[in-house]
Amino acid sequence: MRIAVFSDTYFPQVNGVSVILGKMKDYMKQNDIEYLYFVPGDAAEPGVFTFGGAKFPLYPELLITMPGYHKIEKILNEFRPDMVHLATEFSLGWQGMKYALRHDLPLTSTYHTNFVQYLRYYGMPFLERPGWRYLRWFHNRCLVNFSPSVSTLRLLEEHGIPNLRHCPHGIDSELFNPLYRSEELRSRYVSGSEGIILLYVGRIAPEKDLEVLMEAAGLLNRRGLEYKLLMVGDGPSRHKLEELNIENILFLGYQRGQELYDLYASADIFVFPSVTETFGNVVLEAMASGLPVVAALAGGVEDNLLPGQNGLAFKPGDAFDMAGQIELLMTRAEMRRTLARGALEHARSRSWDEILADFYHVLGGLL
Repeated sequence: MRIAVFSDTYFPQVNGVSVILGKMKDYMKQNDIEYLYFVPGDAAEPGVFTFGGAKFPLYPELLITMPGYHKIEKILNEFRPDMVHLATEFSLGWQGMKYALRHDLPLTSTYHTNFVQYLRYYGMPFLERPGWRYLRWFHNRCLVNFSPSVSTLRLLEEHGIPNLRHCPHGIDSELFNPLYRSEELRSRYVSGSEGIILLYVGRIAPEKDLEVLMEAAGLLNRRGLEYKLLMVGDGPSRHKLEELNIENILFLGYQRGQELYDLYASADIFVFPSVTETFGNVVLEAMASGLPVVAALAGGVEDNLLPGQNGLAFKPGDAFDMAGQIELLMTRAEMRRTLARGALEHARSRSWDEILADFYHVLGGLL
């Protein structure tokens, strides 16, 4: 099997799509599947063609590129792909679609990001209807549209997108592992055994509903609880949230590799207010690191958060409820340990090998 993959985001950009593309690439290398990636950036690696671009205003991590189609066509004519897979619906996705349709190749896609839902957070709800029209046009041309969560699949069904198939994400339990817990690292943020580290990992952006988390932190402060909330990530809302100057919150920026794995394992509770996730990779990363999760039970998070088994849920958008669930875990150590064990057990049942084997089996069936 020879696959051409198109995406408008790629390493070193930090997001779920780049993680999945890396896992796909590793699997193809290990299983002798030939591939070519067409992505933005300047990565120098075999099998990856890169193109320069401009930042997308709503999502600066996404680069909008306008490569010449004839250049892509020439490369692909030499490669002779059996099929084309699209990871995003923008400029490079268009080019991949164009090639597949012109050359009568099987075309598939994965719906990774709820960009249409983001529009309301950026003051443009009037674009939601045309946004869904565009997505229907785009995904109607694909033989299979993979959805990372059941809730996202249902959302796409509601908006008339066909040919859907559930394909969840997995986790690397060697990288995200409670064995990396570090008392030395913890001592930088809390003192003694009573201090609790709350952790958020993700974009610092409007669509993550972080105002809810900030308000919940303020409520915890007023209740006199001893903790630190570590905000890992960056984005357009960081400066605004930092200016709130809420006690006990530290913004650490992006963390990568072992620094990130250590932070996950050394925290006590993972907190996540977002309701727009198609899956929520960070929730599974936290669970694999042995953390119970307090999150809004909405969107893709629903696939992994099992209230009372591996975490606690709060009503989406309700800071008072979020603070109450966090306080419950902070003050009940035995509950925290029980849910941490459930989180670890759940994460370890999500093997990338099995998930990707099924994904490529589906692709192979289209040839």
